[in-house]
Amino acid sequence: MSTTTSHTPGPEGPPRPVRLIQNEATTEIPVHLLFRDEPEPVSVPPRPAVVGRRQGTGEQPRLRRPAPEKARHAPQVDPALVERPARVLPGAVGVFAGACGVAGGLATTWWAGALPPLAVQALGLPSYTGAGLGPAQWAAYAGAGALGLFGFGGLARVRTGRASVLGLFGRYRGTVRRTGLMWVNPLLLRRRVDVRLRHWRSDEMPAADASGVALRVAVLVVWRVRDTARATLGVEDHERYLRECVEAALARVPVETHGSGRGCVDAAGEALTRLVAGDTAPVGIEVFSVRPSLVEYAPEVADAMQRRRIAALDAQHRATALTSVVDSVEDTVTRLTMRGLVELDDYERKALVKDLTVAFCAGRAEATS
Repeated sequence: MSTTTSHTPGPEGPPRPVRLIQNEATTEIPVHLLFRDEPEPVSVPPRPAVVGRRQGTGEQPRLRRPAPEKARHAPQVDPALVERPARVLPGAVGVFAGACGVAGGLATTWWAGALPPLAVQALGLPSYTGAGLGPAQWAAYAGAGALGLFGFGGLARVRTGRASVLGLFGRYRGTVRRTGLMWVNPLLLRRRVDVRLRHWRSDEMPAADASGVALRVAVLVVWRVRDTARATLGVEDHERYLRECVEAALARVPVETHGSGRGCVDAAGEALTRLVAGDTAPVGIEVFSVRPSLVEYAPEVADAMQRRRIAALDAQHRATALTSVVDSVEDTVTRLTMRGLVELDDYERKALVKDLTVAFCAGRAEATS
C-alpha cells in the first residue's frame, strides 16, 4: 500500500493537498472519506462500494441479521370452506308438489279403470270403464310418483337452535339456519348441527402447577358453533377436537390450587381461554371461557401436599403466637418501667422477661386446648 498526495483546488486561495490511499487491489480513495462524521440516513441504509471483503482495503465484514423466528400459526383448514346459506324453498311448495303427485296417481288409476266404484263415487268422478294399463298409464304413474316423492321427500323441519349442513356427492352445498317447515332437495345429504350456546364440564384431567406438582383439574367450557361448514367438514368430530384442545392447553398452562388465591385461578382461566379459542377458531368453534371448576392434587401426591400444608399452617400459627407473646412481654415491661413501679437492672430485666414469656405461653396453650 502506498500513500500519495494530490492537490485539490479550493474555492479561495491556493490548492490544498489531499492524502490518498492506493494499492494494487483498490482505486484511489481520499483518506478523509474514511473518517467522515456526517450522520447517515436512518430510513435507508447506505450501500457499500465493495460487495466482498478484500485484503488491504480496511473494509469491515458485513454483518448478517439473524432470521426472525417463525411465529406459531393456528391450524388452517380449506379457506374456501366457509358457511353460506343454502337454496331452499318454502314448505308449502313441497306440500303442493306432493299433493299434485298423489292427485296424478289417482287420476291415472281412474284413467286405467282400476279405481274402485266406491272411490269414484266418493271423489265425485264420472263413471269410466277405463283404457287399461298401457304404456301411457305407466308413464303417468312414474311421473306422478316422482312428483310425489320429490314433494314429500324434500320436506324438512328445522328447529330453533339447530342448523342443517347440506352436501351433494361429498361437496358442500350450503347451510340452512331458517326455522320451520321448508323444502330441500331430497338428493342432498343433511347433517344436523347444534348452534346453541353450550357448556361442557370435563372430567378430571391431568395438569401441573408452577412448581411441577401433579394436579387433577376439571374445567367448565362455554362455547358454540360459529361456522357450521368448518365445524362439520373441517374436522372429523368438532366436539372431540374441542376436548383435545382443552387437554393440550392444560398441559401448557400451570394451574394453581384454590388455596393460592383467586387471582391465580383467574389468570389460569384467562390463559386457557386464550389458547383454546385460538386453536378452535379455524374450525368454526367460538370459545367464550375455559374456567377451572375443580383443582386438587393428584392422588399420588395428595397426602404429601396435605402434610406439607398442615406443617406450613402450624409454623405460621407458631410464628404468630410467638410474635403476640413477645409484644405482650415488651408492653408489660415497658409500662412497669415507665410508671416507676419497679426498678430493674439488666439481670432482673432478663429474669422478668423470661418469667413473663413462660407465663404468657402457658396461658395461651391452656386457652387453645
